[in-house]
Amino acid sequence: MGLLDYFRSSRPASAAVAKERLQILIAHERAQRGKPDYLPKLQQELLEVIRKYVSVDDDAISVTMEQDEDREILGVNIILPDDGERPRRGGG
Repeated sequence: MGLLDYFRSSRPASAAVAKERLQILIAHERAQRGKPDYLPKLQQELLEVIRKYVSVDDDAISVTMEQDEDREILGVNIILPDDGERPRRGGG
């Protein structure tokens, strides 16, 4: 087995890679399909309010919506900094 044969055999076929990427995109689209349209806007507005008091990253908040047989549950997860940063005053 030559050096070039090693590299050729270890690379996946481009069709297989494209198929895998397409499956990931379809799964992501299906997960987004059941969510209400207002969740991204709600997440952004909550992040803006939290930033008035604590400095947080863009990905520090996640908003989820779960539906049960007789109710809908809105979940909000906020990751606050551990550094003990003091709240800001004056909103800004």
